[in-house]
Amino acid sequence: MLYYLFKYLHEHYHLVGSGVFRYITFRAALALIFSLIISLLFGKRIINYIRKKQIGETIRDLGLEGEKQKAGTPTMGGIIIIAAIIIPTLLLAKLDNVYILIMLFTTIGLGILGFLDDYIKVFKKDKEGLKGKFKVIGQIGVGLVVALVLYFHPDVVIRERLISNQKDAWAYIDDKKAENQQLINIPIYAKTETKCLKTTIPFVKNNELDYSKLIAWACDDCQKYGWIIFIPIVILIVTAVSNGANITDGIDGLASGSSAIIGVTLGIFAYVSGNKIFSDYLNIMFIPNTGELVVFISAFVGACIGFLWYNTYPAQVFMGDTGSLTLGGIIAVFAIAIRKELLLPILCGIFLVENLSVILQVAYFKYQKRKHGIEYAREHRLFKMAPLHHHFQKLGYHEAKIVMRFLIVGILLAALTIITLKLR
Repeated sequence: MLYYLFKYLHEHYHLVGSGVFRYITFRAALALIFSLIISLLFGKRIINYIRKKQIGETIRDLGLEGEKQKAGTPTMGGIIIIAAIIIPTLLLAKLDNVYILIMLFTTIGLGILGFLDDYIKVFKKDKEGLKGKFKVIGQIGVGLVVALVLYFHPDVVIRERLISNQKDAWAYIDDKKAENQQLINIPIYAKTETKCLKTTIPFVKNNELDYSKLIAWACDDCQKYGWIIFIPIVILIVTAVSNGANITDGIDGLASGSSAIIGVTLGIFAYVSGNKIFSDYLNIMFIPNTGELVVFISAFVGACIGFLWYNTYPAQVFMGDTGSLTLGGIIAVFAIAIRKELLLPILCGIFLVENLSVILQVAYFKYQKRKHGIEYAREHRLFKMAPLHHHFQKLGYHEAKIVMRFLIVGILLAALTIITLKLR
């Protein structure tokens, strides 16, 4: 809204300084500041309101150190995160940008889903919360809408490269020299946008994968049915990453801290992918209009960091499913929008191992139970407890140390994800 206001003032009244709102970097910095202010200042009021309404966390007895002290801690703090994301985005982003609209839909959709889960746990006193099948249906619904918009909307396009690698570029330059033509503004990219299902694949030269080609073998014109592959992939990624964030939210500051690191990395990807100069220099896919997503992800990072003020050990508030499902869904959809979803296993490595630890724990327990009986299976678990962060708690590590070490690993994974742009 502020973007449109200052744009109007600049165009009609030439107000001094109003033109600065045209720049994504300026609006992204403001979004970060606004989200921090909202989460820090209004977060405390929301926490006090939640505490007054006795909306506290019910803690299961898992035999973990410091567990009993967490009982009654205000939950549903994800409302703080959602507010700190949506308000700056509405104020500073271009609201006619399809990518911004997709991210707002994801934030609100999964926020409502998580809120319903927390509401049932807190007010209905049902520890199980929203039944798993309904939660999955909600995630699938959000993923389906996102996939359909990305597939059919005319503004979701890329600009194809006319010169795909450095060798071809030098050959092109040599040809131009031979023709005695000037080498100014060599047309690396096509002049028009292309509607396609290409994405980035790491560690591969000319690192682009077209989903539609995965079914090209079936018939001559099967590429036009690429949505058969694309839509299920989007749904799977949204569901997996949102659940991964949900599982990771088990100790103070882990989910919000990890999400902030991931958000910074995705913001870098969005900026370079939406900028013709940087995408050309890095030899990556140029995706028009995605630069606007930097404003959204800046608000996301600010919201996560602001929430950490109250969520770091010892936590004054828990985000609950309201926050964790939303954070995971935002990360998944954002990565898909900038066509970097195949980098998520590296970037979201913390979420991945937390997810895998639960899957492996259950599978190994069932195997041991079938082979040796229930008592043997209980005594010989793969991990002392799953998810993985609880395993380290059982080993005697303090949760603050576990969180800090997980975040250090998260930073390393983020750095590795960024350098995949050049490691091919």
